[in-house]
Amino acid sequence: MLDTHPHHAQPAQEADQGKIKPPPRANRSRVIAGIALLVALGVAISGILIRRHQESEVTQWTNEQAVTTVAIVKPKQGVTGQQISLPGDIEAWYEAPIYARVSGYLKAWYFDFGAHVQKGQLLAEIDAPDLDAQLAAAKAKFNSAEALVNVREAERAFAETTYTRWRESPKGVVSEQETESKKAEFGSADARYKAAVAEANVNKSEVDRLSALEAFKRIVAPFDGIVTQRNTDVGALINAGSGVGGGTGPQLFKVADVHEMRVFVQVPQEMSAGMRAGLTAQMILPQYPDKTFEATVATTAEAIVKSSRTLLVELHAKSADNLLQPGTFAQVRFNLPDNPGALRIPTSALIFRENGVQIAILGPGDKVELKSVTLGRNLGTEFEVLKGLAANETIINSPPDSLSEGEVVRVAKDTQSPPAHEAEAK
Repeated sequence: MLDTHPHHAQPAQEADQGKIKPPPRANRSRVIAGIALLVALGVAISGILIRRHQESEVTQWTNEQAVTTVAIVKPKQGVTGQQISLPGDIEAWYEAPIYARVSGYLKAWYFDFGAHVQKGQLLAEIDAPDLDAQLAAAKAKFNSAEALVNVREAERAFAETTYTRWRESPKGVVSEQETESKKAEFGSADARYKAAVAEANVNKSEVDRLSALEAFKRIVAPFDGIVTQRNTDVGALINAGSGVGGGTGPQLFKVADVHEMRVFVQVPQEMSAGMRAGLTAQMILPQYPDKTFEATVATTAEAIVKSSRTLLVELHAKSADNLLQPGTFAQVRFNLPDNPGALRIPTSALIFRENGVQIAILGPGDKVELKSVTLGRNLGTEFEVLKGLAANETIINSPPDSLSEGEVVRVAKDTQSPPAHEAEAK
């Protein structure tokens, strides 16, 4: 049966309406506050953890920095294809300055500088009137002396004939006194003849001397070559030069033989040990930067110049296409002899201390070992090591000045040697 009495439900509804419900906004505030508290605690904890991690990293970095980090290298075996480059001077095979042997005036010149001439070819002529006059006078004097010789010869022949006839006459025909007188006349005639001959010879010598000087009026090339200088002109007053007869005349010409060139290089003493005949070299000239000229060591001075502590080395070079010129500067690169058994290390690995030249070796346990070495040739960025180093040892490159014996070091990762199998694969 249905309850048809609604007055029983009203008291329950009135009871529910008497309760007070909390506002929804207050609940949200409490939730937000809780979340904020949790976030703050998370940030604080995270900050503490980060700080502790950073302190750990700083401590680790400090400890790492206390150990020196070094780079290492292995010695290289063999020295091949090494060169040293030094400045040199190119000179002509022969070069002759030409002076006048007689004084006068330049009559004519026939070749200017740059001309190619042959041996004996006429370069210039000198007009020497004083010499011509002296030669003419000497010839006249010689002719007079020759005429006098003829006269004296005739006198001597007559005196000899007379003396012979007197000497061979029968006894009693001529007196002894007359015979001796003819003998004396013959002796006097013979002496006058010999004096005339001597005077004629003197005059002939003077004629020959002046005739030889006459030949020097012709300036000729002493050998095949190139005229590199002409220092005179037509009509110029010429004095005998180059110390001839005390003369101080100027140089007229210079001729150079350039079929082959001589190259002179001053090699420093520390590089001179390998310099020997037959060593090859290449030359580079400033005016031909794209060309290389071959040269060969011909000889050395076999002595060190005290003032410069250098060894004079002479090389010979063919003048291809006449490109090499006397007086040229050249950069000469010597091809040093190979030494397959030598060890070489970087120059930066050397340590210079009171104990001499040393290197730092990486020993067992990454401990430093200092070893004294004997150096060979300076190869530019490398040095030969003659004593004190084995091929299998590991060298510390660019060691710091504070590095000491027995110190533990750390090897930089980018300089560590690859494993054996990787090295073989490479």
